[in-house]
Amino acid sequence: MKERLEYLRSKTAKLTDSPGVYLMKDKQNQIIYIGKAKNLHRRVSSYFRKDARHLPKVEKMVSHVWDYDFIVTDSEYEALLLECSLIKQHQPHYNILLKDDKGYCYIKISDEPYPRITAEKQKTSDGTYIGTYTSSFTAKTAVEEVNTVFGLPTCHKKFPQSFGKTRPCLNYYIKRCAGICQGKISPEDYQERIRQAVQYLKNGSQDSVRRLREEMQKASENLEFEKAVVLRDRLRAIEKASDSQKILDNAFRNADIIASADNQDKICISVLIYRNGRLFDKINYEITEQAEETVLDAFVFRFYQDRQDFPEKILLEQELSEMELAQKMLSEQAGHKIRLCVPKKGGGLELLKLAKQNAVEAVAIQENRTGKEILALEALGKMLGLKKIPKYIESYDISNLASESMVAGMIVFENGRPLKKAYKRFSIKEQPNQNDYACMQEVIRRRLSHLHDETDAYFSRVPDLILLDGGKGHVNAVSPVIAELCPEIALFGMVKDSKHRTRAIATGDREIQISGEAFQLLTRIQDEVHRYSVAYMHQKHKKYSFASDLLQVQGIGEKTVQKLLLYFKTRDALWNADIPELQKAGIPLKTAENLYFYLHGAEE
Repeated sequence: MKERLEYLRSKTAKLTDSPGVYLMKDKQNQIIYIGKAKNLHRRVSSYFRKDARHLPKVEKMVSHVWDYDFIVTDSEYEALLLECSLIKQHQPHYNILLKDDKGYCYIKISDEPYPRITAEKQKTSDGTYIGTYTSSFTAKTAVEEVNTVFGLPTCHKKFPQSFGKTRPCLNYYIKRCAGICQGKISPEDYQERIRQAVQYLKNGSQDSVRRLREEMQKASENLEFEKAVVLRDRLRAIEKASDSQKILDNAFRNADIIASADNQDKICISVLIYRNGRLFDKINYEITEQAEETVLDAFVFRFYQDRQDFPEKILLEQELSEMELAQKMLSEQAGHKIRLCVPKKGGGLELLKLAKQNAVEAVAIQENRTGKEILALEALGKMLGLKKIPKYIESYDISNLASESMVAGMIVFENGRPLKKAYKRFSIKEQPNQNDYACMQEVIRRRLSHLHDETDAYFSRVPDLILLDGGKGHVNAVSPVIAELCPEIALFGMVKDSKHRTRAIATGDREIQISGEAFQLLTRIQDEVHRYSVAYMHQKHKKYSFASDLLQVQGIGEKTVQKLLLYFKTRDALWNADIPELQKAGIPLKTAENLYFYLHGAEE
């Protein structure tokens, strides 16, 4: 591959500075990636530079490139249109290939004396069907709404066989069901409910409201007050269902809201589609194999490539790198002006939060994690300016009593959770006096020296992020060690306030304020590493004090103390040993007797 890189660099050196499209190909001459560029020479050269530091997915794509073609265009906009067309035609492996969570769905009205309305994924021979719906979300939401509005049963009871046999369920008492199971509704009345429900599904709430109002007025004029009350309650239920669907701001009545959740291995993008002030559809897209460094840009262009239904506004959680080009292209496709915006407050921001939560929860379900953990890691990575999500984090703290019992604790958080089997403890060996900076340097150097130790599954892993319990001084002291042994590791310090609470993140020359889920995660990490290192320091200090006491026994020196502690392991084991057992540790009879009487005298 190195030989091939020389060929690619030589070819790229002669490349034009004009805008255009480039097509990366593998050894079998298959197109694996298509991109566009304002300056072909500059863009293509960036892939093959000797000092290039690509994201892992980009690096993987580059490793498969054997050659490339290019097409020159007159403008960057033409390059964008050509790129979209070529990607649609060739479907390259490393471009975003949209795979959504939608499936075809139908609304079924069952064929029985008391029909049920349900959402189904397949047609069967019985019943009447409405659809096809291209989104299962739309069908399920419509079914849930119509069953609530018209008080239709969603239980598994058989009618009329179950009439009066059991008490009504909770849905009856919270007015989500008319209590069909009690047998108080005639088949004719029930069929009328079904007829109205089907009309509601086919024609929408506005038409249903108009017709129900006319029927209610007619019933009232005919003195059919009970019927009028039922129709009134049904109208209120429709209005309540409609209110729950209304978006937060009239400015976004016809809008698409796009937000993402990044878990490094995969990205989930959620699109909420609002039409006429109602949530019309929700689609989640899972993106795994892709080499685009600007995923959101690529997604927007792919998503709207074949769509017929365009919004008036598209809400994004961050600016596209080519906002004006995207707006121009989408407006031309739609035949009307489309506005792209990044809301910072108000209803638009609330909608983005909702879309973000949908994306986060989709990833959380797949990864068996919580949405908060995913949000915290993503937020932490953005706050620290990291290129990838810090999924594997190591944190260190020095603990000591003066110059005695100097130790360090190393804890590990993986995917936002403590990985306790990877925790390590260090006794400070090289520093005779208390010096936190020097101790931290020693510990990090010793730890990184094990990166290639395949006998330790955790020490051999390269952390995405190292967090020191300390400020700018600690970061500056350890930075040279990181730069020498593993420069790709991100290094930061955790700063505490006067009450020993996490306050900020420290770099070598400044502090970064933290908030939200990232703050909660950092607080957990700092509290845990402090607890772990202090517990080890107390344990070692206790052992050190006990060893000092043993030196008072006649015939016991430092070497004998080490021999005893090595043999008996624990203080209790030494205390419970009789004289013959003490001798087995390799000490003379007289010394064993002196030690035995000293220990038992101390006990008394």
